[in-house]
Amino acid sequence: MSIVRFDPFADLLTNGRWVPAVDIFENGKQELVFKAELPDMKREDIAVVYENNTLTLKGERKFEGDVKQEQFHRVERAYGAFSRSFSLPSTVDATRIAAEYKNGVLTITLPFREESRPRTINVEVAA
Repeated sequence: MSIVRFDPFADLLTNGRWVPAVDIFENGKQELVFKAELPDMKREDIAVVYENNTLTLKGERKFEGDVKQEQFHRVERAYGAFSRSFSLPSTVDATRIAAEYKNGVLTITLPFREESRPRTINVEVAA
């Protein structure tokens, strides 16, 4: 049996699984809104794909430190590629989906189709 020496810094700079946090809600404008925390990312490293009532967020947060691995004491932020997919209701209007990346937050707005929006129907009383 061989003895393995413990190395407290062995896991530094390893690419752990990174899953960005996402909030999903309906706003008062008949839209479904996704807000994803994507700090320290560039717009060109983020992709939003809509296909078959599924919204997929993909990207990669790259390690851009100019500090060498042996100089680190601790690395807690995760780096690497991610992909998250969400099933959407069929009432989303895919032609009007909009995405904006600002201050490390990706906001995706998915309007509902007009025919799926609630409407008020006047009821007439017959005499």
